[in-house]
Amino acid sequence: MKDWKKILVDPNESILHVIKLIDKTTLQIALVVDSGGRLMGTVTDGDVRRGILKGISLEHPVRSIMNSCPTVAGIKESRKNILALMKAKKLRHIPVVDSNGCVINVEFLENLLKPGQRENVVLLMAGGLGSRLRPLTDDCPKPLLKVGSKPILETILENFVDFGFNKFYISINYKGDMVRHYFADGSRWGVSIEYIQEDKRMGTAGALSLIPVKLNRPLVVMNGDLLTKINFDQLLSFHLEQCSMATMCVREYDFQVPYGVVKINRHRLAGIDEKPVQRFFVNAGIYVLDHTVVDFIPPDTYFDMPDLFKQLLEKNMETAVFPIREYWLDIGQAVDYEKANGEFPEVFG
Repeated sequence: MKDWKKILVDPNESILHVIKLIDKTTLQIALVVDSGGRLMGTVTDGDVRRGILKGISLEHPVRSIMNSCPTVAGIKESRKNILALMKAKKLRHIPVVDSNGCVINVEFLENLLKPGQRENVVLLMAGGLGSRLRPLTDDCPKPLLKVGSKPILETILENFVDFGFNKFYISINYKGDMVRHYFADGSRWGVSIEYIQEDKRMGTAGALSLIPVKLNRPLVVMNGDLLTKINFDQLLSFHLEQCSMATMCVREYDFQVPYGVVKINRHRLAGIDEKPVQRFFVNAGIYVLDHTVVDFIPPDTYFDMPDLFKQLLEKNMETAVFPIREYWLDIGQAVDYEKANGEFPEVFG
């Protein structure tokens, strides 16, 4: 039985404090209550990430991002009805309150269901040339370069396995036989691995057209040169909650202008902003796609993932962004590779 009392928080606690609480307890929710124990709102990882996208500081009180109208169950509600409510609203937890609105319990979906393996397919893109990492990649494909004690792609695979994924496709091209030989059929990790052989450059989305089976669940796509501690469970939940056709993971990127930026009003100096910091969200190379989206990929054609999202936007189809707040590193150049090896023991050890 999970100790739900440790996820009760005061509305004036900082968002940062609640993030740490959610991560530490692994219950994926915090309950905001008043001094009398009455439920004021709930906070999930999705609420935190939506707040980040709105530019809300992590030092702000958690009441600024909480869901003030959460779904709750009454004290006399049966577990069967609660489970039906969870399925209908795609929820993983429902607070149970008494007649005064005070929290007396929290029901968790995993406690009401028998745990099982995920049926979602994962496509790992491992066919790149790794040109910017030469000479390291002259004799070894980038996904097999060791960071810490194991290849980059093995760390990626094991992260997915930890979240219950067991069906993988790996897209290969440059020195693909080495990747195929190392991972084989995946039985060493207790999973199934099949390979998509790119005979020419297909872009970051083109390989999707080569998946030999008809999908019926959301598909996760990830570049094979990333190290991250992203919570894939929260990512999939976010994708489903948004009813999104395609979700792109994004990373906040800061760029400091090295000069004083001059503000001008016609011919007059209006002010000087000394070395301002510009903040952007950039594509993080991880995606969740509805199974029907694969039909939008042109067959046997070079096609990048941004092209797919542009096409969906042009068709007014629902898309979403999922901000990564966990560790994330794109190993694109030698300096990134050195950084990854330096940080690996602390982050993944």
